[in-house]
Amino acid sequence: MDPQLKKGFLEILVLASLKEEPSYGYKIIQDVSSILDISESTLYPILKRLEQQAFVKTYTEQHQSRLRKYYMITALGKHEIEKARDDFNEISKIYRYILR
Repeated sequence: MDPQLKKGFLEILVLASLKEEPSYGYKIIQDVSSILDISESTLYPILKRLEQQAFVKTYTEQHQSRLRKYYMITALGKHEIEKARDDFNEISKIYRYILR
């Protein structure tokens, strides 16, 4: 896949992975990697951007005697997923035209 196209999908994939429940970095990588390869060095800057845009918020919880940082999607993040659905419909029209 074209790296620029992949980059455009990663943020939305990360948000989608948080849609059902809060999660932490390693688990997000596992969830998203089933769709697109993603590394820690790619994920954490994405999470930072999403937090700065108020699409996610964070909290920490004790897990096996250590603090673990969790990421939780916000209402604004859910709205961003809805916008991506609209974009998908437009992109689908383009691909259908190309593949006809």
